[in-house]
Amino acid sequence: MPRIPRSRRAALQDNPVDGHKRVLLAAPRGYCAGVDRAVVAVEKALERYGAPVYVRKQIVHNIHVVTELEDKGAIFVDEVDEVPEGAHVVFSAHGVSPAVVNAASDRGLHAIDATCPLVTKVHREAVRFAKNDFEILLIGHDGHEEVEGTAGEAPDHVTVVNSPEEADTVVVRDPSKVVWLSQTTLSVDETMETVNRLRTRFPELQNPPSDDICYATQNRQVAIKKVAAEAELVIVVGSANSSNSVRLVEVALEYGAKAAYRVDYADEVEQEWLDGVATVGVTSGASVPEVLVEEVLEALSGAGYADVQEVRTAEEDLMFSLPKELRQDAAGQRDARPLGGRTTEASA
Repeated sequence: MPRIPRSRRAALQDNPVDGHKRVLLAAPRGYCAGVDRAVVAVEKALERYGAPVYVRKQIVHNIHVVTELEDKGAIFVDEVDEVPEGAHVVFSAHGVSPAVVNAASDRGLHAIDATCPLVTKVHREAVRFAKNDFEILLIGHDGHEEVEGTAGEAPDHVTVVNSPEEADTVVVRDPSKVVWLSQTTLSVDETMETVNRLRTRFPELQNPPSDDICYATQNRQVAIKKVAAEAELVIVVGSANSSNSVRLVEVALEYGAKAAYRVDYADEVEQEWLDGVATVGVTSGASVPEVLVEEVLEALSGAGYADVQEVRTAEEDLMFSLPKELRQDAAGQRDARPLGGRTTEASA
């Protein structure tokens, strides 16, 4: 996996602006329960079985998290055929198709499934609707690991719809037996636009039994909408391959921010972004550890943005248990480590 070099750029300057300099810090932000569970799963696997532990794809879409786990002994691979026979392999939070599970079994791998339970829910929905011979319109992005995993549950019944525009051209076999599902990390607004356009063409389109877009994605989008209405600039901490982080940039621009940028690290914040800006909004994607947000806040403080005001729109207390293989330590003692948002409150 490529590493992003940590540059040592000169500190941001405290240039004068019209108005009081401040930061509006969105909350909730950062780690969600599913990401926390997946990262801890790799850490626990390393503790339990020793290095190396193999991970198919990035465990979560954040280069900092991946790099830290690599330093602890995790080896990230693209496919399970790169894993030595008999080794331990962790499936990422984004989920895998049954074909991947079978391939791991065929190689005698000890698989640990760290798929987010909310993604697993969508997989089960796909299986159930396929058994009832429904055509599944999966709203998401072709090539995203989560979409590949969900589509792999019922490849003969799934058609991926990438955008509202594709909703106008998608073809189905039987308009009376169509259901929509979605990738969990999409923009809520764009997803509903796609659904509405699909329903215009297919009035009998069925809804999933419950909302597929995850609570954390929705909560972070709601928070940044409120921040963006008052911020001239929004900085989203998150990696380029993180769908939910990219969506936060888009949502910020749609809801009033004059400019919005995504960064992996504080060193990437450009001085020119702050020119004439009094209010900076800050948030982070659901796979981002809070330490990276703290670094951005520290950099902004050096530029005069020391007044940090939290804008909270929801409380999160959801927790997921570890994969069954990791619920006990090597001595057989139950692991009671709490999961879910363990670092989101660090700067609150």
